[in-house]
Amino acid sequence: MDIAEEKRLARQVAAKRRAEAHAQLMETAGSSLALRGLPVAAGAARTVSGFIPYKSEIDTVPLLARLSREGWRTCLPVVIGADQPLLFRAWTPGETLAPGVWDIPIPPETAAEVLPDVLLVPMLAFDRQGYRLGYGGGFYDRTLEKLRAFRRVWAVGVAYAAQEVEAVPRGDHDAPLDYVMTEQETFACG
Repeated sequence: MDIAEEKRLARQVAAKRRAEAHAQLMETAGSSLALRGLPVAAGAARTVSGFIPYKSEIDTVPLLARLSREGWRTCLPVVIGADQPLLFRAWTPGETLAPGVWDIPIPPETAAEVLPDVLLVPMLAFDRQGYRLGYGGGFYDRTLEKLRAFRRVWAVGVAYAAQEVEAVPRGDHDAPLDYVMTEQETFACG
């Protein structure tokens, strides 16, 4: 079986596991992330990108709200096109959002474009080595490759603990995570 087929099958299983975890934990998981805070020190980074939950993704908005109160600049990713890295626009929790690609809420076009130091990365599955299974569009992999080519950027995968697998099928272009945060723990990858 080739890597694309292996990932396709893994996505089916992972999506089901994530949906089950979400049904049980959606009310408390986001607050658990916020209580713990980021594993990256504020002195080393000042801008963090989160995401508005799509389908059964864990909620990063409570964490973004905490970070904003602590002086971090917060932003959200914007899909600008197929096979393109993400763009990031400034956004503070509570500000107006507009529908983006797949109706995922994004900051309005008038919001300032920013470059994040820390990316909170959604996923379907993850392993302890720091690899994640996404939706297959490669948006975060391309974005991390672009940003890491010229500056230090931390990738923090955010998911439910139930999304952990022994090993994620991976290809040459899959960008590793630095940390993973779940409702139960935060750990360094590798």
